[in-house]
Order: sequence, then C-alpha cells, then structure tokens
Amino acid sequence: MAQHGFFHWNELLCGDVDAAKAFYGETLGWSFTAMPMKQGNYWIASIGAAPVAGLMDIAATNLPSGSDPFWMSYIAVDDVDGRVTKVEPAGGKVLHEVFEVPGVGRIALIEDASGAMIGWITPAS
Repeated sequence: MAQHGFFHWNELLCGDVDAAKAFYGETLGWSFTAMPMKQGNYWIASIGAAPVAGLMDIAATNLPSGSDPFWMSYIAVDDVDGRVTKVEPAGGKVLHEVFEVPGVGRIALIEDASGAMIGWITPAS
C-alpha cells in the first residue's frame, strides 16, 4: 500500500481528453490505455509500464456543466472511513462520502479547512 499521508495519484478532468492525451504524449512521452467505465473511458497515462496519472472527460462526473478543467490529487490514507470522520471537526467538509472503486480502493472527496478540494484514498491491496 502507498504510504499514509503521501500523494498517491493525480488525474486530469477536462472537456477535450484527446487534446490532453496528445499534449502529454508529445511533451512528456506518456502513453495511454483505456479503462472502460459506465460513463466512458478513464485513461491511464503511463511512462513505460509505470502508471503516472489518469485522465477523464469532465462531463462524465457530477460536476456542473461547463466546469473548467483541473488536476485532482489524491492522498493515500491508512483508513479512509476512519479518517473522514475527522474532516468536519477539523473545519473541512465531506464533498463525496466514501465510495469503492473495485481494484483501485476506497475514496472520499473532501474540502480542507482552506476550501481546497482533495481526494483521500485507501488503495486496494
């Protein structure tokens, strides 16, 4: 498992996934593999065999139509279910309750006390 408290994953949510793939492929040498989802493909970006990030169409999310593209970061936590109970007493908000992504892990989306959104993940073993 990823070490508790360290950044674990980053993903780009954007409206033009093909343009983003072309950009990062050309500038960083990333290659892409599709991971089918109900809402379309989630693209795993890799350098060689090592996955480095994910990309998805922002329209496949629950975000408001017309949302600007952004990078979303996830921090690995030892127990997302337990840790999320500490969010509100510490001045944050739970934006999306803990959910399971099979083979990936348990994830919650929170807003920290400064108002910044972040994902917390307990990666699957």
